[in-house]
Amino acid sequence: MALVLTAAQSLKPPCSLGRDTHLRLRRTGSFLAGPSNRREAPSLAVKLAITAIAEPAATDRTRTIEECEAAVVAGDPPAAPPPPVKAKPPKGTPVVTPLFLSRRPRRNRKSATIRAACQETIISPANFVLPLFIHEGEEDHPIGAMPGCYRLGWKHGLIQEVYKARDVGVCSVVLFPKVPDAVKSATGDEAYNPNGLVPRAIQLLKDKYPDLVIYTDVALDPYSSDGHDGIVREDGVIMNDETVHQLCKQAVAQARAGADVVSPSDMMDGRVGAIRRALDADGFQDVSIMSYTAKYASAFYGPFREALDSNPRFGDKKTYQMNPANFREALLETQLDEEEGADILMVKPAMPYLDVIRLLRDNCQLPISAYQVSGEYSMIKAAAAVGMLDEKKAILESLLCIKRAGADIILTYFALQAATYLCAEHT
Repeated sequence: MALVLTAAQSLKPPCSLGRDTHLRLRRTGSFLAGPSNRREAPSLAVKLAITAIAEPAATDRTRTIEECEAAVVAGDPPAAPPPPVKAKPPKGTPVVTPLFLSRRPRRNRKSATIRAACQETIISPANFVLPLFIHEGEEDHPIGAMPGCYRLGWKHGLIQEVYKARDVGVCSVVLFPKVPDAVKSATGDEAYNPNGLVPRAIQLLKDKYPDLVIYTDVALDPYSSDGHDGIVREDGVIMNDETVHQLCKQAVAQARAGADVVSPSDMMDGRVGAIRRALDADGFQDVSIMSYTAKYASAFYGPFREALDSNPRFGDKKTYQMNPANFREALLETQLDEEEGADILMVKPAMPYLDVIRLLRDNCQLPISAYQVSGEYSMIKAAAAVGMLDEKKAILESLLCIKRAGADIILTYFALQAATYLCAEHT
């Protein structure tokens, strides 16, 4: 016991020890001293044990702000870790005089956090519209030229795909029908059949997901026995005004079924204004028009036409779709569609026409959409399949570039996949 008390006295003046502390010391002293009464110098372990008992609150008590400030004022600030050690260059690096640069743009790229803070363009699932192919069957059929895409059965596969899309934040879809050849005709009358495939699919989706935004395609090619977007005269000419008449019926039928946005992709002259008047006359002032404003006669549509079996039976579509060589012409189409009442303007395809997307963005206040078409999708899929590209990085970069060029809305077959990637990055 004397041993313990001697150690305690060497650590703290006895007058400063309270009654409870003395009691704790006596109990601890009995334990530590054991049966021996030898007076020996206290060991380090004994000193630490006594200190912990005699000053149980000394290390636990939080100092007041006044005490902390007083220590700093007195020149005794708390210790901090040393500054980071400057990394050494590799052996053989030349010693140079630093360049005198008032601006070094790399400073804003030096860490992931700073890069994110300075990022000018951000994509999210809200920017995506998912194109969906539907057919009359009950089973889903893979599309050979578009790995990962299917012709969906309108009753089951369609509902399941929309469920998966909504789960990752994609709440907009556009429908493209594969109709039986038996219902196709030269005038495409099936396009406005109220009991047709698209109206039934719209009604089913709206019943299941009332808040889903449904875009529809307004064009005759899925319903035409000739495979063209309009009525074909016997000399091969695509008839403009007569086709617009049919398109107005089609748009109204889709609006009656519950479509939120009708999207004329036919490229007939005057069709936006005519469809706007037809919708308004039928009481659908709130149904929007997304016009395919600058739709080019592109080679990148091939896989899509396989998906819908809608290749032209003869000729091509160059008399109504735009020449890929033309840039200024897009401004004329933009001006006309804007004057006729379009709510959203589209450029199609997207990636090869980023300059046109920027042109529309700089010359129009309406929202701009872009269609990353089937050929763009299939190229990335094919390259990734043989290890030429990192699929995830290529998908996200391609979409980011389309958004950066000026598109607010992107129609893409990667919508579900890209949204899944983006959601994973933010969890």
